[in-house]
Amino acid sequence: MTGADYRDYIWPESYDRVGKSHGLDPITYSQPVLSTPKAIALKAEWKRLSEEPYRGITHDGVVEEGLYELADEGFPVEAAVSAAEALLATLSSEQRAAASYPIDASEWRGWYNPELVFNTNGIRLETVSDASREAFLGLLAACTSARGFEKIRHLMKANLFLGELYDLRRIMSEWTYHFLIFGTPSPTEPWGWNLYGHHIGFNVLIIGRQMVISPTFMGTEPNNIALQSGERFTLFKREEEQGLRLMQSLSPELRERATLYKLMEDPAMPGWRFNFADQRHLGGAFQDNRIVPIEGVPVSEFTSGQQAAVLKLVETFYEHWPDGPRAARMAQIEAHLDRTLFSWIGGHGDDDPFYFHIHSPVVMIEFDHHSGMWLSNTVPKKFHVHVITRLPNGNDYGKELLRLHALKRA
Repeated sequence: MTGADYRDYIWPESYDRVGKSHGLDPITYSQPVLSTPKAIALKAEWKRLSEEPYRGITHDGVVEEGLYELADEGFPVEAAVSAAEALLATLSSEQRAAASYPIDASEWRGWYNPELVFNTNGIRLETVSDASREAFLGLLAACTSARGFEKIRHLMKANLFLGELYDLRRIMSEWTYHFLIFGTPSPTEPWGWNLYGHHIGFNVLIIGRQMVISPTFMGTEPNNIALQSGERFTLFKREEEQGLRLMQSLSPELRERATLYKLMEDPAMPGWRFNFADQRHLGGAFQDNRIVPIEGVPVSEFTSGQQAAVLKLVETFYEHWPDGPRAARMAQIEAHLDRTLFSWIGGHGDDDPFYFHIHSPVVMIEFDHHSGMWLSNTVPKKFHVHVITRLPNGNDYGKELLRLHALKRA
């Protein structure tokens, strides 16, 4: 695929967001931005949403029960516990206290994805020792597949690349992220952790040999990375290419029905369908209780080959899960394939930016090409990608598994 080159959209030094930010730390940089009316309104809305009792993503406001269950999924929990304990051992007593929360803490829901520092939850990885950072990577490796570990590391390094691009490496680096741990690492009792900041929101809940990683936010701007160290990689190409191939494989009639809007910022969109923070995304930060309407084409109307392509596409969004939990997750998604919908916004030519959404009672996946934030494109381009996954009907943050575990122990 060809298309626009991000290097044509690099902001000049004279752009205030670049020139006036050199040498600033993340908090100092964030303060004037967070004092603008738009940021104040966004933070107030996020606060309002975070204070709602958790219910979960639904299509009509009513949580469907009986979709999730406790199970042995083969997650190697002992290695994760050891890695978490090793990380905690590297922290000072003050850092451990700042990073540690009860398993049911509301701070689970405090994640966000801009580079701005919207809250002071947890500890920031740029403030801890090299030993602590290495120990964090050990925990990340223990809770992900090999490919998933590489993907998260690439996202962190993509943030560094943006910092290198504008000489703003104090604001955007591979370590400018919040880290929180919930509960006490245990081979049998619930515990978890999260990581969040620019283009990453990663929530991990573990109960014995079962785990969930949800919600997740992953993004990159741009997607072709060339670090000063010489390391090079591209992000989200498989998700993009498989999604486009699936759309192009549909009959003209199904493509038409799947297409909600032909333009990425379509005048026909209702107010709830687009906002400046998330653009087309419906499941972004603080949208834990959002009512997401049923839209698109039922996958049950696809050919068997197209249904197989849907499952292959979905698995690319779960490749970061360890093997056992990922296999269990895919079996659950396949079991609800007849209740799965696929929808699209934008064009479906090789160079067109687009958004697609896969939704069932147990899965919500959104892929979106965005307009620029740190690049100057005012319309979506394929070099800025955001990806969100959710577990509808109450199991983001493993909430439903926590409820079932408590009932079992009662």
